[in-house]
Amino acid sequence: PMDAEKRERLKTVGYFADYILEKDNQEKTFLVLFQNNMELRPGGGYIGSFGIVKVKNGKVTLMQTHDLSNFDGRVPDGIEPPYPMKETLRINSWKLRDSNWSPDFSENAKKAEEFYQMGQGQEEFDGIVAINTNILASFLKVTGPVEIEGYPGTYDSENAVLNLEYQVEQGAYDQGAKRGDRKLVMEPLAKAIIEKAYDLDNSKKIELAEIILEDLNSKDIQLYFKDPVLNNRAQLAGWSGEVDRGWNNDFIMIIDTNLGSLKSDRVMERFFEYKVDFSGDVLKANLKITYKHKGTEKDWMTKDYLSYLRVYVPKDSWLDDSKNTGEIKYGEDLGKKYFGTIVTVKLGQSKTIELNYNLPKNITAEEYNLLIQKQSGVSKIPGKITIIDENSKVKTQEIILNGNWKMNN
Repeated sequence: PMDAEKRERLKTVGYFADYILEKDNQEKTFLVLFQNNMELRPGGGYIGSFGIVKVKNGKVTLMQTHDLSNFDGRVPDGIEPPYPMKETLRINSWKLRDSNWSPDFSENAKKAEEFYQMGQGQEEFDGIVAINTNILASFLKVTGPVEIEGYPGTYDSENAVLNLEYQVEQGAYDQGAKRGDRKLVMEPLAKAIIEKAYDLDNSKKIELAEIILEDLNSKDIQLYFKDPVLNNRAQLAGWSGEVDRGWNNDFIMIIDTNLGSLKSDRVMERFFEYKVDFSGDVLKANLKITYKHKGTEKDWMTKDYLSYLRVYVPKDSWLDDSKNTGEIKYGEDLGKKYFGTIVTVKLGQSKTIELNYNLPKNITAEEYNLLIQKQSGVSKIPGKITIIDENSKVKTQEIILNGNWKMNN
C-alpha cells in the first residue's frame, strides 16, 4: 500500500497533468530550460539549450529547441555578470546560458524569461520548467530505448546522457556539423520520447508518473507558473525549487558552481559533516565539506575541478575561521547569509574544506531545528550531523540528502 503523502503527491502530479492536457481550447506555452548537471550550476546545471512547448487540447502543437550558443548572440552585451564569472569563465556579459545563478528557481525562472525577451523572444509563457539531464534516463527507463533517424546508435536509459553529450560535443563535428548546429539532435530526441510516452499503456503511465514524482522531489524537475493558484500548488508540493525564506531556525544549503571544469560533476562525490555545539557561551557551528574527484585523467569531459562554492546559513551568522579555502566573500541573499569561496580539486584527489562560524542568538537548544536544502542537480549527498547539548551530551545522526531534509526533534 502507498503512504498517504505519496498518494497526495501523485494526485498533485495528476493535477498538473490535467492542467496541461485538458481539452479547453486554450493554448498553453512553456519555456523549458535544459540544464546539464554534469556541469553544475546553482540552479541545477549549465543551460545549453532551451525548448518552447505549446500544448492545446491535450496535444503538443509546437516543440522547438534552441541552442543557446546561437540564441545568446541576440542578447545585447553589457550586463555585468555576477562574481566570479568574469574572473573564471572569462566572460564580460551575462546571458541566458548562465542565468540560473540563484539557488532559488523562482528567481532563475524570472531571470531566464528576462534574457529570453532581451534576445527578442516573442512568446508569452504560462510556465517555466527546468529539467536536468538525468530526466532523460528516467523517461527512457519507462518508454524503452529510442532511435533517431540520421543519428547513430540507440538511446537507452543506461547510455543516453553520455551518448547525447558525445553527439553534441564531438560526434556532430565528426559528422561535419557547423558549430551552431551541433545540438540539432535535441529536438528529434525529445519528440521521439514524448511520442513513446503518449503511447504507453496505463500501468506504464503510472510507472512514469512515479518516476517523475521522484525527479520532482529531488529537484531534477523544477516548476514555475504564472497562475498563482498553480504556482502555489507547486510550492506546497515542494517542486518550485525555492529556498525557504521564512525558515528562521538553523539552516544549511551548499551551492556549487562549476566554472570551467568541463563535465566533471559526473565524477565528483561529496560528503558533509555538520556539528553544532551548545556547551559554550556562544553557539558554535562547524561544517566540513569533502570533495572527491573520481576522474583520473584529463579528457574532453573531465579535468581538475573548479567551483565557486557558496554556503547559505542563517542571516546573522558570523564566520570565525576557515580551513582549505581561498579568500571568503560574504553576502546576503534570499533572507540568508552566505560565505563564498573558490574551491579547486585536482584529478584523483580529495579535499575537505572547513568553516567555523557562530550562529545567531535566536537559535536556542530548547527550540533547535535544522533545515538542509539540497542544490538541484547534485546526486544524493551523505552527511553526518552532530549536536552537542548544554551538558556536553553528544547526539549524532547519519543522513542521505536527496531533497529537503528537516530535523525532527
